Amino acid sequence: MEIKITKTTAPGVMPPENELGFGKVFTDHMLLVDWTEKEGWKDARIQPFGNISLHPASTVLHYGAEIFEGLKAYRRADGGVQLFRPMENIRRMNNSAERMSLPQMDEKDMLELLTTFVKLEEKWVPKSFGTSLYLRPFLFGNDESLGVHAVKNATFMLIASPSGSYYAEGINPVSIMIESEDVRTVRGGTGYAKCGGNYAASTRAGERAAKKGYSQVLWLDGVERKYIEEVGAMNVMFKINGKIVTPLLTGSILPGITRKSCIEVLKSLGYTVEERLLSLEELVDTLECGTLEEAWGCGTAAVVSPIGKLAYGDKEYVVGGGKIGEVTQRLYDILTGIQWGKEEDPFGWVYPL
Repeated sequence: MEIKITKTTAPGVMPPENELGFGKVFTDHMLLVDWTEKEGWKDARIQPFGNISLHPASTVLHYGAEIFEGLKAYRRADGGVQLFRPMENIRRMNNSAERMSLPQMDEKDMLELLTTFVKLEEKWVPKSFGTSLYLRPFLFGNDESLGVHAVKNATFMLIASPSGSYYAEGINPVSIMIESEDVRTVRGGTGYAKCGGNYAASTRAGERAAKKGYSQVLWLDGVERKYIEEVGAMNVMFKINGKIVTPLLTGSILPGITRKSCIEVLKSLGYTVEERLLSLEELVDTLECGTLEEAWGCGTAAVVSPIGKLAYGDKEYVVGGGKIGEVTQRLYDILTGIQWGKEEDPFGWVYPL
């Protein structure tokens, strides 16, 4: 794919790495590719970062025709830069596009767009362990009509934000509230797609949990309201009697790349991993009888996030003594070691630039 590059005449300066935070600072450029039903993908370009113009009737503004992804570029100790399993994000983005009736893109073309952009913005990849350049590809419909119909015009974009360490103050277990009122998605819906509506729908429950002193919510399925699904915006895993249990991907759960990586690492370490339906009743039983040994969320931002407390109704349960468990810590060490190039990659996951 031919990419036209227009470089900025006013390059920015990255703040000190300990002040980066997440999603607050952006690189010098952004990437755009247009799509029309008649012509397909066209006019790939990288231009100075700035505001975009949208018609007030644009499809994305009225009917939520949009999807996005999240992945990172990591700085190795030798100064080089690498991505982590980018093809997994590309394939998931195309799956999301199919669900939301948005155009899909050739995998090789999308990889070329990602790598070309990161190479141009390489100075924005921070150096400290735990920091990264967060990449946000997104795609939205922009038909200039209020009619509800299949998208005929769309735009793919990519922006990037240098991000600080998620665990600048150490990995501290979080407190989670099991949500019994709202649901995130249902089978047959958009749960497996990475679209903004799923996240907007989760905000109200998250705010209720925060007011009660909890970091996130643990979602139950939207049909029977009895099976564990996700924790906040991450997948979730439990160590029960020495086995690892994680909710089965039924179509209402996002198929996380970190989730997939955790499963593959755990199996390589000899753990039995069960992907199955896990009921709230069973989970509470493991809490009350002490067989729940560890629990953690997993996702791109945090890698793993240990759960130290689970609350349901008027009861609170401490998990693993309220401390990060051995398996959780080992997963974090292995995955971050591979991502930042501190450990060998026996799985072939890293993509050096």
